[in-house]
Amino acid sequence: MTTLARPTNGRMIGGVCAALARRFGTSATTMRVIFLLSCLLPGPQFLLYIALWILLPSEDKTRTAW
Repeated sequence: MTTLARPTNGRMIGGVCAALARRFGTSATTMRVIFLLSCLLPGPQFLLYIALWILLPSEDKTRTAW
């Protein structure tokens, strides 16, 4: 099982979609499309993205901790 961390490679803005894609075993493009489509629905998608951007550690920071 992979840890949930924002990757240093392959990120577009904050790396949140890339981290979720890696965790759930799908491509980052698929996760980005899902996120964009979810923005058509009412809800706090942007706030959730920002919260995950703040809360998820960057992959380079998790590597130095070990």
